Amino acid sequence: MATPEEAKLHHFLQWLQLNRVELRGCRIKYSDSTKGFGIFSSNHASDGILLVVPLDLAITPMRVLQDPLLGPECRAMFEEGEVDDRLLITLFLTVEHLRENSSWKPYFDLLPTTFGNPLWFSDDELLELKGTTLYRATQLQRKTLQSLFDEKVKRLAEKLLILDGHPERDVKFEDFLWANSIFWGRALNIPFPHCYVFPVDSEGQGSDVSRETVNSGTLSNGCDSLSNGESGKVPEYDELQDKVASAASISQGEIVWVEGLVPGIDFCNHDFRAAATWEVDGTGATTGVPFSMYLLSAGENPSTIEKEISISYGNKGNEELLYLYGFVMNDNPDDYLMVHYPAEAIQKVDFSESKTQLLEAQKAELRCLLPRSLLNRGFFPPSNSSVEGKDKSVSSQVSNYSWSGQRRTPSYLHKLVFPADFLNALRTLAMKENELYHVSSLLEELVGSGGERQPTDTEVQAAIWEACGDSGALQLLVDLLNMKMLDLKEGSGTENNDTELLEKALTAETSEDCREASGIAPIHLLSRNKRSSIIYRRGQKQLTRLFLKEAEHALQLALTEEL
Repeated sequence: MATPEEAKLHHFLQWLQLNRVELRGCRIKYSDSTKGFGIFSSNHASDGILLVVPLDLAITPMRVLQDPLLGPECRAMFEEGEVDDRLLITLFLTVEHLRENSSWKPYFDLLPTTFGNPLWFSDDELLELKGTTLYRATQLQRKTLQSLFDEKVKRLAEKLLILDGHPERDVKFEDFLWANSIFWGRALNIPFPHCYVFPVDSEGQGSDVSRETVNSGTLSNGCDSLSNGESGKVPEYDELQDKVASAASISQGEIVWVEGLVPGIDFCNHDFRAAATWEVDGTGATTGVPFSMYLLSAGENPSTIEKEISISYGNKGNEELLYLYGFVMNDNPDDYLMVHYPAEAIQKVDFSESKTQLLEAQKAELRCLLPRSLLNRGFFPPSNSSVEGKDKSVSSQVSNYSWSGQRRTPSYLHKLVFPADFLNALRTLAMKENELYHVSSLLEELVGSGGERQPTDTEVQAAIWEACGDSGALQLLVDLLNMKMLDLKEGSGTENNDTELLEKALTAETSEDCREASGIAPIHLLSRNKRSSIIYRRGQKQLTRLFLKEAEHALQLALTEEL
């Protein structure tokens, strides 16, 4: 007898088949408790095409506006700017998930009901993130989503369910939070063929719906309404062959990017070494299915049978992976550190008004992302890094800054890993009184005492560098990094403390297997959420330590050369 999960999977596979999804070289099955369901190779597809999904099945803003239940209510709100593209999809997911007769039920039944992103953390688990950028971001996002739900989503969702014949349904915040997590964890940015999004009728005119929604800030594909009948089949588009003929002549530039969910494709899990990529086939020349998305094996040789087929979610650090998808990667090569100067602190610095004007003139950035990869060309690169060919473009950025010749380009410039825009902002904030007067004098000399023209942002940056050099900016950067390290350590200790926690948990897991085999009472282990938090925050401490070392060394060199 099939288990409940097996029965759900069986119904979902039938639903995919009914909606013309083709599993050519793969199958969907349960992966593990952290990943849920995944896609696995099942046979050797000679052309490498593993899975084909008609774009008609994609859940996009266009579909929501054409839906017989949601469309009439949402279109007016959308045209007034009360809801945006993403909220349309999230609202659709919220309502359809609660509808007993939804044609999407087989799909929703296979989607996760628990999530590892911080929005679902308990208060104790969230404290594990204290001191990190994610801690504050999660608190703010929770408040934003709760406010959105209370003020807009709950009322509208319950109204739609009443229209559908379910007046007793009470829409809870957790229903909306589920839909929000599904969207952010599974949505793709889909390159739709232009003629698919803007269908042309027999007289050569675009659809009125398309024109209206484009003017309102989104797109429509004029698709038929989603069937809510018992079959669960999504109807095909009218005049498909005419659209295929027009698609045959589209160029690479004639695409429209739209966010949406693609059932089937969205069961691919993430890996740095992706086994597949997804593509869109507008004409059907590749897959035989016009207007489809397909999963293509990334290897030259056919996939190993029963091997999980992964895709890459992009070059994302653990901060983004945890926030959006609810997981982290050990030793993530794409990890990054965010450093920022608090905007509210500017009012407390000396000559804040003049410095604010200079910051605005430069279009200065008060925050920056420092990817781990920057360390490869720094003063202390990892032993396995390669930095060839990266020095010339960096040094050329400021080689012509000094028009007086009094300040030479620093000898260490080719090893400086921090973004120029951020250092420009820090130079401005760190300026002393005499340096500020020097900058004013240089700019007046350049543009004239009468202010015949405004200096460009590059000229302002050049004057500030000429007057200030690097030492003030680098000292401020060192202070910011030290402050960040203190915040990270405040609630959870050092980087070594986090490493010890993870090592003890690993040892405890090994012991737990032995204890279970021996019938001994279990011991307390780290939860998935706590483990993810520790891995993430340890990475942040490590990057802060490494970039602080770079900044301190650069500061010493700057002080020496400015003597």
